[in-house]
Amino acid sequence: MGARLSEAQEHVGSLGAWFALMKPGVILLLQVTAICAVLAHDLIDWHLGAGLDVLATLQISLVVLVGGMLTAGGANAINMWYDRDIDPQMVRTATRPIPAGAVTEQGALAFGVVIAVLGTAWFWFMANPVAAFWAAFSVLFYVFVYTIWLKRRTPQNIVIGGIAGSTPPLIGWAAAADGLTIADPFDLGAALPWLMFLLIFLWTPPHFWALALFRSKEYAQAGVPMMPTVHGSKHTMIEMRVYCLLLIGLSAAFVDPVMWGLTTAGAAWSDAWMITIIYSLWALVLGIWYNQSVLDIKLREPRDSKGRIPSAFRSFFISMKYLAMMFLSLVLVLASVQIAIVLLLVLLARESVRGLRTLRERMHPRTASA
Repeated sequence: MGARLSEAQEHVGSLGAWFALMKPGVILLLQVTAICAVLAHDLIDWHLGAGLDVLATLQISLVVLVGGMLTAGGANAINMWYDRDIDPQMVRTATRPIPAGAVTEQGALAFGVVIAVLGTAWFWFMANPVAAFWAAFSVLFYVFVYTIWLKRRTPQNIVIGGIAGSTPPLIGWAAAADGLTIADPFDLGAALPWLMFLLIFLWTPPHFWALALFRSKEYAQAGVPMMPTVHGSKHTMIEMRVYCLLLIGLSAAFVDPVMWGLTTAGAAWSDAWMITIIYSLWALVLGIWYNQSVLDIKLREPRDSKGRIPSAFRSFFISMKYLAMMFLSLVLVLASVQIAIVLLLVLLARESVRGLRTLRERMHPRTASA
C-alpha cells in the first residue's frame, strides 16, 4: 500500500512538473483578459439587438481558455527550455522544472512545441483562422523575438516583447466574431480589441519593472539586461511613471462609442455614450489608483526577509489587480451600467476615505501612531 502511494505521489509530482512548464500562474491573468474580450464582444452584439446566446458565449469562452492555455503554455515551456542556462542563477527561477531536474531539456522543448501547435490547431478548428493566426503570432513572437532575440540584448526587452502578451484580447475577440477573414487578420470589426491590446502593452513595462527593481542583482548575475540593471533604479522609476500616465491617458480613448462598435442613433446621451463614459471613469480611477502605487515605491526602504523592496512588491501585486479590474469592469459596464455606476461610487467613496486617512496620518504622525 505504501509503495503504491509513493508511486502515485511521484506520478502526481511529475504531472505537476509538466504543468509548471506552462507557467500557469502567469498565463491565468492573460486568459482572463481573453475571456473578457469574448464577453465584451457578445454583450456589444446584445446591445445592438442581436440577442445573447449564453450557452454559445460560454462555449466560445471555454474554447478560448483551452486554446490560450495550450498556446501560451507551449510558448512558456519553450522559453524555459531556452533559459535553462540562466534559470539556475536566479532564486526566483532556480526551482523551475528543468533546473530542478524534474523534466529533461529535450522533453521540455518537445512538450512546448507540441502543445503550442495543438493550441493553434484547436483555435483553427474550434473557432476560426483569425483567432488561430493571432495565437500563432503570439507564440512565435514570444519565442523568437522576445526570448531568443531581445531578452538578453536590450533593456527594452519587456517593452517590445510585451506585444506577445498583449494578444489575448485579440484572440478572444476574433474567436467570438463572425465574418472575419484570414486575408486581413488586423480587421477585427471594431477598435475596442485593439484598445485592450494597447492597455496590456502599456501595463507590461511598469508591471515587470516593479519585479526587476528588487531582483536587479539576480538579473545582472544571469546576464539579463533589465532596465534597473542597465540604467539604474531612478531611471526605471521615471519610465514606470511615464507608462502609468499613459495608462491614465488611455482612459480617454474609451469614450467614443464608435471605437467599441456601438452605434448612437439617438441623442448624444444615449445608452452607448453612457456605457463608454462610465467605463472611461472606471479606467481613470483605476489608473490613478495604480499610478499611486508606483509613486509610493521607496527605493531606499529596508528589504524584507526575501530581499524584496516592500513598496515595489506591493506595486507589482497591485498591477495584477489593476489589469484584472480593468477588464472585469469593462464587462460589468456592458452587462449593467447601473450596477457599474453604483460600484464606481462605492469605490470612489472608499478611496476618498483612505486618502483622507493617509493625509491625516502624514499631517499628524504621532496622533496616528497613538
